[in-house]
Amino acid sequence: MPITNVHDHFATGGTAVNGWCAIPSPVTAEIMGRQGFDLMTVDLQHGLIDYQMALTMLQVLQGLPAPVLVRVPWNEPGIVMKCLDAGFAGVICPMVNTADDARRLVQAARYAPLGSRSFGPTRANLVHGPSYAKGANTSVLVLAMIETREALQN
Repeated sequence: MPITNVHDHFATGGTAVNGWCAIPSPVTAEIMGRQGFDLMTVDLQHGLIDYQMALTMLQVLQGLPAPVLVRVPWNEPGIVMKCLDAGFAGVICPMVNTADDARRLVQAARYAPLGSRSFGPTRANLVHGPSYAKGANTSVLVLAMIETREALQN
């Protein structure tokens, strides 16, 4: 059964197998998306994918059952907000080393009063419905990648 709310799925102890797209191709994304993964991720960090291609791949993948996440290139609010406004179901952020890094990530991904995400869900409203902004704080998944000793210690 497809995961319908990634945040709730993981908050209740759910597990998932995640497919990973790093090749800038809607055809490759479609092939990956049809393999039965629980989630799909479009990689803007180490892959060869830019924002426009990520949007194109998202449009292909959203026609398939698995929710689509994005790994942003860095903990930078602009790209986090832009990707969520495009309609990704969640964001994975690399190199989150401190509590302050984690707070900045959450601030960018959440609307007030939980964060400072600006309002502009251009495409998110189209694919997730007109009440997207009301439920985004509880439905959008925000994952911090712990990749360094400093992060692990913190």
